[in-house]
Amino acid sequence: MPIYLGFDSSTQGLTATAIDAGADSRRVLFTRSFGFDELLPRYRTQHGVLPSPDPVVVHAPPLMWAEALDVTFAVLRREEKIDWTRLRAISGSAQQHGSVYLNRSWPASLRTLVPDRSLAGQLEHVFARPTSPIWMDTSTMAECRQIEQALGGWDTVARLTGSRCYERFTGAQIRKFAGREPERYAETVRIHLVSSWLASLLAGRDAPIDHGDGSGMNLMSLASLQWSDEAMHATADGLDTKLPALAPPWSIAGSLAAFWMERHALPPARIVVWSGDNPCSLIGTGLVRENSMAVSLGTSDTVFGLMTEPQPSADGTGHVFVSPSGGYMGMTVFKNGSLARERIRDMYGLDWSGFSSALRSTPPGNTGSLMLPWFDPEITPPVHVPGIRRRELNPEDAAASVRALVEGQMMAMALHSRWMGRSPNIIHATGGASANREILQVMADVFDSTVVELPSRNSAALGAALRAYHADVVADGRNPGWEDIVRGFTDPVADRRIGPVAANVTTYRRTIARYEEFEREVLGERKRG
Repeated sequence: MPIYLGFDSSTQGLTATAIDAGADSRRVLFTRSFGFDELLPRYRTQHGVLPSPDPVVVHAPPLMWAEALDVTFAVLRREEKIDWTRLRAISGSAQQHGSVYLNRSWPASLRTLVPDRSLAGQLEHVFARPTSPIWMDTSTMAECRQIEQALGGWDTVARLTGSRCYERFTGAQIRKFAGREPERYAETVRIHLVSSWLASLLAGRDAPIDHGDGSGMNLMSLASLQWSDEAMHATADGLDTKLPALAPPWSIAGSLAAFWMERHALPPARIVVWSGDNPCSLIGTGLVRENSMAVSLGTSDTVFGLMTEPQPSADGTGHVFVSPSGGYMGMTVFKNGSLARERIRDMYGLDWSGFSSALRSTPPGNTGSLMLPWFDPEITPPVHVPGIRRRELNPEDAAASVRALVEGQMMAMALHSRWMGRSPNIIHATGGASANREILQVMADVFDSTVVELPSRNSAALGAALRAYHADVVADGRNPGWEDIVRGFTDPVADRRIGPVAANVTTYRRTIARYEEFEREVLGERKRG
């Protein structure tokens, strides 16, 4: 039976998921995760990013992502006892918006990789820019305003590309690089996303950017699914010659390059274009119909669901991306996700069991105590200067602070996803924190929706494997329905359904109004300041 492999190169590490897609044996064969900090300490990253004295500048070393792929393959071949000759196709997910800048030596270096030398050693010289700005970088506010002004305003940008001009999006990051380091920009012959760059390494040639990840750049027209000449011109001169082609999410980028086959004894599997972590998570959570929603509790927290028509949010807080299953997906992103939960946990000397106990020991609504958990500059709502804000909350009260954090995160997600026009009866929960039933109970009560857990919390890697399966079948001339593709892999865990408690729903209807008022008040103070 055929085996499909999916990778997820996230902010903090690399995850690999392999699935057996046989008609009678549909199952996940393994999921392995490796943290960049621990796997490759020589890059000196912290939570997968390089330390920076400026909190709005967040970069990572692209060579680390490549070396992690090489090392992970070695571990998988050595430790996972499966029949690798059955590997039919590989795809991947990568943190969205991050960009990789390659110089003139890149094309030849990619073609001439030799298997008896490390991948990292052969790629050290191919970068026009040694580090990559990633989705946590918010240093491009000036460039965003310049692009919006050139295109006629943020709402015009949103209608054209699916999102207003965001600081972390690739377009603004490219404009900053071209404007502040023009000589290096001139040396750049190719600008890849993290996803298309890693796919290029596997295929041994430049891979295209899929429509899902391309729609997170402020450079692609949602209407035509092509690069927008207007957006490229507003971003940087000569950009049209530096970007890869765009392609549908089920496109085949090539076959596994000889470097990988010889180095790791692998077959000539098809390489399916990689995508962003959010489009892949859409598939990995089983959202292939429009009547449901998913919440991913990861490094960032995200709310997303399918859309038939690309309708950007009226207030500019949300995004519209192309869905891997066809059509579109709406999404709202919150930067202060798992790292904020970890900071509160560590601030009060708790472990995760103690964190859960704190939630159980405090009442819904938290007796009126509120927190705006903006430890880092926030994406939604836009907060450029970080800082926790409290209302009627004693900072020495550990249990109340834990609940204020979780309630604040859930209420922010509920508030800022209203633009999608969804009132889901079921929310699919994924990401590391979806293991915490106390957190999921707050989610169920705030959204007034049943929350279901999924068999895999690594939805992006699973989604990548399922995308590899789908594209391989399509390439063979068949046209499977997405419900058939995800069946058996994304079915909710039967005994892990969490329903809303009526009394708690009533409490949160009052509390969320107070939270919204608190948020507006603080944002108004910051704007006036």
